[in-house]
Amino acid sequence: MTEKDIILEVNHLNTWYREGGPFSKKVRRQVLRDVSFRLYEGEILGLVGESGSGKSTLARAILGLLKDYQGEIRHYSENPQMVFQDPASSLNPARTIEWILTEPLRIRKIGANREERRKMALDMLTRVGLYDYHLGRKPASLSGGQRQRVCIGSALITHPKLLIADEAVSALDVTIQAQILRLLYDLKKDLNLSYLFITHDLNVVYQLCDRVLVMKNGEILEQGVVEDVYNNPQHPYTKQLLEAGL
Repeated sequence: MTEKDIILEVNHLNTWYREGGPFSKKVRRQVLRDVSFRLYEGEILGLVGESGSGKSTLARAILGLLKDYQGEIRHYSENPQMVFQDPASSLNPARTIEWILTEPLRIRKIGANREERRKMALDMLTRVGLYDYHLGRKPASLSGGQRQRVCIGSALITHPKLLIADEAVSALDVTIQAQILRLLYDLKKDLNLSYLFITHDLNVVYQLCDRVLVMKNGEILEQGVVEDVYNNPQHPYTKQLLEAGL
């Protein structure tokens, strides 16, 4: 890989947050510890670890949502987007699917008028496996898998090159999960996307990802090509995760 192939570079990242009630002294607690990695164009990079290991904190830092950090986060693309775990809470229940898909276009001033933005929304709806009649519906009328397809479409409609998926299939049943994983893989190829795929499920990483980062207590303990890490894990924690079948 050459420098021009890198889409995201994180160097020696440390983050903190302050905990404590409104009437007590807040304590500054470190979450991420000296995290470094690269994500390359066209790659699906898995980030695996137990709940509370710092995975979502890393995602928020990459998206610029954390201010209290040290280290370097370098983006080689614009407008990275995120797909969250729970599609029901990610979508405005009072709005139609058309509004949900066209609002990011309006905010970023993409599309000359409402009709052009509607056409772009319909094209994205088709890409994620839904139909024109879904445009007038609201999220409550859709299944969980359909709602997650809308979330993916909303994230991709402004043409990002980097997508962060934070436990994006963990709330779905196994059959729908497989469908969404196939959709993500097909979209990656069709749109030349790169993914940071965050999960606690090593089986999903094995199915989808090219390389994997293993995180515990805010540290990257191991990283490498998925097959290498799975077949010959170097860190005891990675071995423990694989033996547990997480």
